[in-house]
Amino acid sequence: MIGVCFSSDKILQVRTYDVFITYDKYYQTPRIWLFGYDEQRRPLTSQQVFEDVNQDYVKKTVTIDPHPHLNLNLASIHPCKHAEVMKKIIERLGNGVSAGLSVQGEEIRVDQYLVIFLKFISSVVPTIDYDHTISA
Repeated sequence: MIGVCFSSDKILQVRTYDVFITYDKYYQTPRIWLFGYDEQRRPLTSQQVFEDVNQDYVKKTVTIDPHPHLNLNLASIHPCKHAEVMKKIIERLGNGVSAGLSVQGEEIRVDQYLVIFLKFISSVVPTIDYDHTISA
């Protein structure tokens, strides 16, 4: 994943993110973790990561938390609302409201669910470009 920001001197800076997806047992939904690097592959500070996040979500939906397996504090998109939002999106898909994935009369495959989930996450972190294509 790549995030783009502009420094005070208007020079385009490219940031790279490693994205980890874990399963949150408590909320029973995927949880996204972000670890960012600058152009020289130096880890980003929490403040730099928050620059790439929709400001409505900083320190609310996106917080710095201990990763369950890596012994690192990473930016995390908190899963407390994921299930509710994903349910609404899936219901809209089932009604044919959303374009892109046709699921009427069929169960949604895991890969389709993950693409929908990444699209949801992109609303929280809009500066990151995702390659969330599905091959047939």
